Amino acid sequence: MNTKNLVLMALLVGVGAALYVAIPGYNGGMKPDFMLTMMFVGILLFPDKKSVFLLAVSTGVISGLFSTFPSGFIPNIVDKFVTAYAFYGLLLVLKSLSKKLPVAAVLAAIGTLISGTVFLSVAIFLIGVDMPFLLLFTTVVLPAVAINVVAFVIIYPIITGIVKRSKFETALSH
Repeated sequence: MNTKNLVLMALLVGVGAALYVAIPGYNGGMKPDFMLTMMFVGILLFPDKKSVFLLAVSTGVISGLFSTFPSGFIPNIVDKFVTAYAFYGLLLVLKSLSKKLPVAAVLAAIGTLISGTVFLSVAIFLIGVDMPFLLLFTTVVLPAVAINVVAFVIIYPIITGIVKRSKFETALSH
């Protein structure tokens, strides 16, 4: 694994963490997970098993540490692992199409849906949240999907433009 690529993945995770902390919450403190958005960008740039694993671990732990959800550490870790590998699987299936922004944005939306579903399921199972799943899904996950897709559509072209002009070895440079 290339050191430059590790640095870029770390920067993506760091930017995701900064955005996650800086963006105010809605609906009682819930907020969109920009760590997830940056994880998707990282997987699109570095679609290999080692990179997916590193991105899943780092985003899971950091988003778990910053989670505003009560006892959200474990659900965040589980959710990022499941989501990272589900996203990676979808990316492998749609490999040639995934370089187009609309397809990548749809993948980000699907990934965010998977993430929200897994997070809420694990949180309800482990913690026994008082609110029903469907209510949390419609008031937290669906708005997060919309916000993450908008963020992805803005952020991804900026990052890909920077990466194309640099000497990083990514999926875009092949």
